[in-house]
This record gives sequence, structure tokens and C-alpha cells, in this order.
Amino acid sequence: MQPTNLTLFQLLINERGWQDYEAFLRRYVEAARELADLEGPTGLRTAAIEKRQFLRWAHGEMKTLPRTEARRILTYLFRPVPLDKLFAAASRTAAPTNLAAGDPAEYEAGAQIEYVAEDVVMAAANESASFVARAEVSNVGPHTMEQLEVDIRRIVTTYPNRPVGPLFQEVRDLRNRSFELLEGRQPPQLTRDLYVAAGVLCGILANASFDLGKYDAAETQARTAFMCGELAGHNGLRAWVRGLQALITYWDGRPDDSVRLAEAGSRFMPEQGTAHIRLMSIKARAHGQLNQPADALAALLEADTMREQLGAGDDLPGGMMAFPVEKQLFYASSTHLWLGGRQHLGDAEEAADEAVTMFEAAAPEQRRLGEMSLARMDLAMARMGRGDLDGAAHQVHAVLQVNARRGTESVRKRLGHFTRNLALHPGATEPTAIGLREALAAHQERHTLELPSGGTR
Repeated sequence: MQPTNLTLFQLLINERGWQDYEAFLRRYVEAARELADLEGPTGLRTAAIEKRQFLRWAHGEMKTLPRTEARRILTYLFRPVPLDKLFAAASRTAAPTNLAAGDPAEYEAGAQIEYVAEDVVMAAANESASFVARAEVSNVGPHTMEQLEVDIRRIVTTYPNRPVGPLFQEVRDLRNRSFELLEGRQPPQLTRDLYVAAGVLCGILANASFDLGKYDAAETQARTAFMCGELAGHNGLRAWVRGLQALITYWDGRPDDSVRLAEAGSRFMPEQGTAHIRLMSIKARAHGQLNQPADALAALLEADTMREQLGAGDDLPGGMMAFPVEKQLFYASSTHLWLGGRQHLGDAEEAADEAVTMFEAAAPEQRRLGEMSLARMDLAMARMGRGDLDGAAHQVHAVLQVNARRGTESVRKRLGHFTRNLALHPGATEPTAIGLREALAAHQERHTLELPSGGTR
């Protein structure tokens, strides 16, 4: 904005409130009718101005002065200002003190009267007022933001208990809605809240893509979620997304990347919540997968210490984004299973058994089905390891029932891992083992993971 480069025409339409085409057109048409009545010809009564021409004048993009009837109408409308002065730079224009009133008194063409500073001041004030009017316009109100947050809380709460495929499109639609709102105009605080909402929704889509076995799509969604956390300056979201990325790489057989991402997430310090306990627990499993017992056990101990120091509340919407004690327990059981040996096998069974008990204690409609199934698979592996095939079979059959209506990639992988170990078990020819292998094979044939239509964007 450079007032000294404005034409007098621009200053006057700003001062008079004629900046909009429709407002100026009304004045222009009125002036044409008056001029037709005073001087003729009568054809002036129908004169108008195209919007494109007006915008050229309003933006100071004049190459030549207006001609014919437009010249007469403008001279009459802005009398007593001569046309050449009207479209000259205001800083070089001679103008009277009473231009705003359109009073021709005391004005003589060519008189070198100093341009009045008040006109510049008023023009600047009008420009500021126009900015305020634009800035106050928001496409996001308190109700819109509240509804979006309510929808997110409902999704993160119900996600662990619902089939992933049908939920995917609902989350995608909400994600798209949050992106559309971000493309509009809203106050800075609402912009931050929208970035957090968009980040959470991308995080849910990343988790869903991972559950559906689409690792590349999951990682893409997670990167977008992390960027939203960056733009919002939200440490809780950044730490949670780094944990999700670490989890994806862990299941993708890249434990070194998993450790690196978990450590990267630990650099973000949320004011409260369980994100860091989750990061440390994921790190423990990755070290276990790498057969690094000292690092794995140290991470488990650190996670326990963090749990003891945990305060109330969470800075994320909870549900699937929270990391309750039962999840921490089965992450510990997985770590011990990776490390192997009699002692670790016993520790794994104890932790997994406690986790299953806690998962089962929730009301049926609130059970975290995928996580409970993974805890059951840890328990089944531990029991099979010490020769209790009946105890292992009980857990696996329970998993097959759940996985038939809510299948996830991680449970599918654990079932495959269990099947391979069962085939190598000393009791593989026993009736229990044979029946279990047949049930696993039949389940594998009947149930495959499918994405909803439209992909994973």
C-alpha cells in the first residue's frame, strides 16, 4: 500500500465509499442522468460503465484518459476536478479543500492549490478499515470448530472397536473438511486448532492405512500429520505422530528406523499425556527385535518410571491416541518375547496375561479389539513356548473370532508368525495343534484386508 502513488480518482472513491463496482455504478448512472437532463443529449440517460473498465480506473491502470461520454460523466461526477487531474498521481495533483463535497466554488482550472493532507489521511484510514473488515470475516466459527472436535473425539473413542474399512471414508471426509476450512480465513488461534484437528485426522488415516496393510500410504499420512503438528506448534501431536511412524517401521521390519523415530519423538515435550510412555515402549520392542537386551530392558524401565510420574489429563483427544496401562503391558510382553529364554518367556506371559485381563474388563462396546487380540497373541506365543498348547489355542481361537469382524494387518502378521512357530513345535502332530492349524488356514482363506473404495489419500 503506497498512498503517494495513488491517483486522485482512487483517493476520492475510497473517501466516498465507492470502492465497490456496484456502489460506483449507481453514482455514475445518476450523474449521467443529471447531465442528460441539464445538457443533453438524452442518450446519456442510459450510459453505464463496465466493471472491467472501472477496475482499471480503481487500480490506477489507466493508459489513456477516458473518451467521449465517459469523459463528460466523470468530469460532472467529480466536478470541479479536471479529468487530467483526476487520473494523475495525487502527490502531483492540485486540489481544493472541498473536493469531497463536490463544490465547484472558488476553484479555477489550473490553479496550483496545495493538495490537502487530510485526504491522504482519510484514504489511509479507509484502507485500514477495509483490511479490518476482511480480517474479521471468518469461515470458522465456534460452532464449526466445536462440531469438528466432537466428531474427532467420537472417532478416536470408537476406532478401536469398529471395523477399519467402513470408518476410513468417514475420517477421510472429515480430514477433507478440515483442509477446506484451512484454505479459508479465520483468526490465528482457530487456524492453530484446525491444524491440530487436521493433524489428528491424518494420524487416524495413517493408523487406518497401517491397519489395512498399506504401509506406504500410512507413512505418507503420518508425514502430513507431523507437518500439521509443526504448523500448530503442538508437541503432543508431534510426539504422538513420531510414535506412530516408529510403530509402522517396527511392523515393517525396520527396527533401526523405529528406534530412531522414537528417539526423535522424545525431543518434543508435551505438557501432559502418555505420548512419551508410548515412545519408550515402542523403542523397547524395537531394541528387542534387534536383540539388544540391555537397551530394551532400559527402555521398559524408563517407561515404567514415566508411568509412575504421569499426571492427570492428556493433551490429545484420548481414545486410540491414548496409551493406557494395558497397552504398555503387552508392549512389554512383546519385548520379552523378542529377547527369548525361559525368564523372558515367563515375564512375557505374566505381562500379556495381565493386559488381556484389563482389556476384557472394559464394556464390550468399549473394548480395544485389535490391541486385545495382539495381547492374546503374545500370551499364546508365551504359553506355546512353555508347552501349553491348550492354553495357546484358547487365546488364538478368541483372536480369530474378533479378527473375522475387525481384521488388521498387525493381527494378521501375528497369526502368520504363530502358524509358522506352531509347525515347528514339538507337539505339532498333537490333535490340538492340528485342529489349530486347520482353523488358522480356514481363517486365512476367508478373511483378507480390503481398502474402502477411493484409496488411501
